[in-house]
Amino acid sequence: MAPMLVYLKKLHAFAGRKLYVNLIGTMVVSTLEGIGIFLLAPMLSLIGLLDSSAGGIPFLSSAAEPLQSLSSGLQLPVVLAVFLILLLGQGLLQRHLTNLNSELEQGFIRYLRLDIYKGLLQSNWAFFLKKRKSDFIHHATTELPRVSFGVFMFLRLSTTFLFTLIQIGFALWLSAPLTIAVLLCGLALAVFSRSRVKKSRMIGQETTELMQRYVAGMTDHFNGIKDIKSNRMEKQHLTWFGALCDRLERNIVQFTRLQSASQFYYKAASSLLIACFVYFAFEVIHVQAELLLFIVLIFSRLWPKFSALQSNLEQIAQSIPAFRNLWELQQEYEAAQEPELSELPAGGSAMRAVQGFEFRDVYYRYDRNHGSYALQAVNLRIPANRMTAIVGRSGAGKSTLIDMLIGLVQPERGQVLVDGKPLAASDSFALRRAVSYVSQDPFLFHESVRDNLSIAAPDASEDRMWEALRFAAADVFVKKLPQGLDTVLGDRGVRLSGGERQRIVLARAILRKPSILILDEATSALDSEHEASIQEALERLRGSMTMIVIAHRLSTIRGADQIVVLDNGTIVQRGGYTQLSGDQDGLFGRLLAYQARASV
Repeated sequence: MAPMLVYLKKLHAFAGRKLYVNLIGTMVVSTLEGIGIFLLAPMLSLIGLLDSSAGGIPFLSSAAEPLQSLSSGLQLPVVLAVFLILLLGQGLLQRHLTNLNSELEQGFIRYLRLDIYKGLLQSNWAFFLKKRKSDFIHHATTELPRVSFGVFMFLRLSTTFLFTLIQIGFALWLSAPLTIAVLLCGLALAVFSRSRVKKSRMIGQETTELMQRYVAGMTDHFNGIKDIKSNRMEKQHLTWFGALCDRLERNIVQFTRLQSASQFYYKAASSLLIACFVYFAFEVIHVQAELLLFIVLIFSRLWPKFSALQSNLEQIAQSIPAFRNLWELQQEYEAAQEPELSELPAGGSAMRAVQGFEFRDVYYRYDRNHGSYALQAVNLRIPANRMTAIVGRSGAGKSTLIDMLIGLVQPERGQVLVDGKPLAASDSFALRRAVSYVSQDPFLFHESVRDNLSIAAPDASEDRMWEALRFAAADVFVKKLPQGLDTVLGDRGVRLSGGERQRIVLARAILRKPSILILDEATSALDSEHEASIQEALERLRGSMTMIVIAHRLSTIRGADQIVVLDNGTIVQRGGYTQLSGDQDGLFGRLLAYQARASV
């Protein structure tokens, strides 16, 4: 129950006094409904079905006294008018409460969505390295609505309980012995149904696991749809998906059957109880007919509330695993939080490296409890406003080195310095404002070219956009697109070739006017002509910014001021292109020879 209490407190913080207005309104509605039932007494008395002088029904005779002062023709219309006003008032109040509930529920969902999204965005990079993106989608689209539903189901349970208490109060006023007898029967049935609540929780846990697999599978399959289509693997994936859908279907049907069985047991018990109740009251303790009529009327409205309480408990139990999962995610991303935007230094100026960067005896592991080092004993200086190339085999630690340089991950041992000062976690924000990073897997949003560019520089003019596109050798093909800058690029830029995507992303990076440009295999998908154009453009930028290039195609880094060769997380060579290529026994020379033979 601890996770549920966390989200109930969140609801209280979000809703404030509206929550209490809702509860008080529910109590008023229940009271009006009870009064409305009692008003049936004078009505039935006026039409001769009840004897107002009878003492079986509390306040019947006293309620009928004011009516005696009215003429016989007005008595029934007055009672009916009061009865109608009460029902209409109750209906209007119920309508207002329904609207208020809807506003609270949808507002609370929005509040949770923003809270989770903000928490995820402000988590550090190490947190994302341990998670699947499909898990975030699952929590935001499946678990979050279940949590919201569970919270408001708990409120509904509370209001139903309040309603039941008020109605029980009226019933106790009428006949305490009979009311206590009925309550004992209801309590016995509730104890009998405890196992169903436990089973609902087990079904809810299975729902969470199945939905997590469903979202993860769908995400993975459509991320790899080209491989699936190219290799004709549709049948295998369809078989997997069909089996998962069968399990989801059985899970939902199982919960529905559980609830329908509970409802049936309550209806059967209520029928049996009313029959025994009437017989016992009439034949054994000889309750007056008019009193018996009112007690039966109240409990015919009250017993469904017992059933609703049981149903609400089962639905809450079914959603408890969602509370736990969302709470655990919240605890994880709170432990991985970077400083909030509001906590950053005013002005938001970028950190410019005047002298350069330095790694001093740096070690790093992705799993600090197990596993080998991704970087070890790294000592390196990267001068400002120069071009540094980083090369090595796959898995050598090149991307990890870049992640550490811009503060995405922190060294396990050692230090990263900027202009001789240690790079603190809080300083990395200012540093990243000066960085433009272009990865080997270029990412574009399912938006237009203009939108994909403006996200990097919201105030950029159209002329600046075209200037950046010309720099990236992308202006020619963008002009040929159906709507030019306003052409929508599709999911992850699927309507463009790999080389075209890389050029758009490079243009976006240049549009930011960075002082540090990082290219992680950013030209790997380009043909020789376009790659040469971009190399020429980069040459024109030399001296005006710090450029760090990760490259597998070694011919593209001939002009680098220094080349750093990594192997198994360790720097094994460092120097200029001519120097390293002349060492045939060194790793750089061997890699260069492999590429030379492959190009023949």
